Amino acid sequence: MAKTSDYKLGEFDFPRGWFMVCEASELDKGPVPLRFFGKDFALFRGESGRLVCLDAHCKHMGAHLAASSSASIAAHGEQIEGDAIRCPYHGWRYNQDGELDDIPDYDGPCPKAAKLNTHLVQEVMGSIMMWHDPEGGEPDYDPPHLPEWDMPNWVNGTYDHLGTLNTHPQEILDNMADSNHLGPTHGSPCEYFENSFDKHVYRQLQGGFRREYNASLRTDTWYTGPGLLLSRQSIGDINGIEFIFHTPVEDGVTRVWHNNLFKTATDSPSEEDVTTARKMQDEVLAAFSQDFEIWSNKVPAVQIMSLPIETNFQRGRTWYRQFYNPRSLAEEFHKKNTGHYVPQHKAKPNQAAREVGR
Repeated sequence: MAKTSDYKLGEFDFPRGWFMVCEASELDKGPVPLRFFGKDFALFRGESGRLVCLDAHCKHMGAHLAASSSASIAAHGEQIEGDAIRCPYHGWRYNQDGELDDIPDYDGPCPKAAKLNTHLVQEVMGSIMMWHDPEGGEPDYDPPHLPEWDMPNWVNGTYDHLGTLNTHPQEILDNMADSNHLGPTHGSPCEYFENSFDKHVYRQLQGGFRREYNASLRTDTWYTGPGLLLSRQSIGDINGIEFIFHTPVEDGVTRVWHNNLFKTATDSPSEEDVTTARKMQDEVLAAFSQDFEIWSNKVPAVQIMSLPIETNFQRGRTWYRQFYNPRSLAEEFHKKNTGHYVPQHKAKPNQAAREVGR
């Protein structure tokens, strides 16, 4: 298992950015224990509907605030009070700001040193996204939100929880530059291919004949930051948007989710439309699973033995490094990559592909 230092990505073990940490519906059952970026967190929805994410462990004796289902106050749904949470061990209560504000059967002042760190989270398209920054800074861009998620003629899929890969996310990002795997892996050799870079956005345009569909596939795929991929895809008059969200759990271990939106002909999707949407999501997931299987069984490509025509691999890795280094250095990485790049052996990008849009 390769780690960040092996890829020489930068100063930090984990990148700066917005990342999915759970599906929003998971909070319906109560507090959710999380582990990402080599740390434990407690996530819950307060009685006001507010999302609260705290460091996981009570300052009293180290109990995990969200990892108990059998403790009495957890089993009886008594942990959440307002927008605060009680520890399942001794009932110490932490508010939305991470402050200890109540200790059962104790009239003295609560120790200020018991304060827990808080973490910014947002509900976005049925997921909970966390802002992670090793420097502790505020977000410098917003998480992506598609207008189609709220449109009546689009059927929202449900998140496929794909578990963890013992793979560094660098290997997943490399797919964005990899025009040559599309034929052998997916049966869809590209007829045009282009990468572009603009600050925190990394984009891929490509299209070609796909064997399984016996039709041409066009995709407009982009990362918003280092862990959130969206891809507009069209095959004839069939249109969908694929989600691939991945988040570091430990250095070199990555959790992955998948989803797909499907466009229908009317603003009132029928049961048949919903069934078709689920079928399409399964088909899109099957294609992604081809990559997932390869990643699960390959050795790390710490250094790619790339051909002279595969320069986009290095460009993609240079773009990725901005998130592993101090924010003050981001502009240096932007200057190295900003623009559009077409592999030498591919035809110039089809202008119609750019009209797919984001």
